[in-house]
Amino acid sequence: MTLIERRNDAVAGSQYIVLKDTRRPGSTHFPRRPDARPGGAQRRSLESITGMLERIGCGYLVLNREKKVVEWNAAAQDTLERQGEAADTACELSAGLRRLIANAPAHFQPGSLSWVVIRSRGDRPVILNEVGVIAPDGTSIVALLDRENTSTANPQTLQRMFGLTSAETQLALRLAHGDAPLDIARSWHLSRTTIRSQLASLFAKTETKRQAELVALLGRISVLP
Repeated sequence: MTLIERRNDAVAGSQYIVLKDTRRPGSTHFPRRPDARPGGAQRRSLESITGMLERIGCGYLVLNREKKVVEWNAAAQDTLERQGEAADTACELSAGLRRLIANAPAHFQPGSLSWVVIRSRGDRPVILNEVGVIAPDGTSIVALLDRENTSTANPQTLQRMFGLTSAETQLALRLAHGDAPLDIARSWHLSRTTIRSQLASLFAKTETKRQAELVALLGRISVLP
């Protein structure tokens, strides 16, 4: 069961949203670190979650019991740097996260996965909390979802799922990043006819009919290993 709460902030004069997922998550997981000694299943659970966030282009921060950052990825650093924060060390990331959510109060509970959705620099973030025992030893995960971050499907996965050629795979990845077919043709020094032929083959193999439908499919597949 999912509960959505809309809360007013009298000081900031606006709303923020808290989403609570009361379902117990399935098996997902986390890597061993000096201040946390999870068992094998918990470690795999953390690594599964952070790996999925990495694949979809999300920044993530793993927090310990004291809400200090103990693990992160490059996308998290990039996201906070776009907000004007220094993000080279765990201390800087911890401070940057506190400032980012200062106007949208959030309680990152142990064992939870929280999504901080950022629209653009200076905007008040939307915070979505999924509560459940998914992180070991009092740790929690904060996912930074920035609209400037983009996800990329694994090329080998695309080829295995749809039987794409190498050229079709590269075309699919360029389209997923928002490149137009004619711009791709020019950058690759190919004719429009060649690109259109490859695009038609992509549509046929993926059972899609339009470029927007293909790009949406590629976005969903980006969570796969």
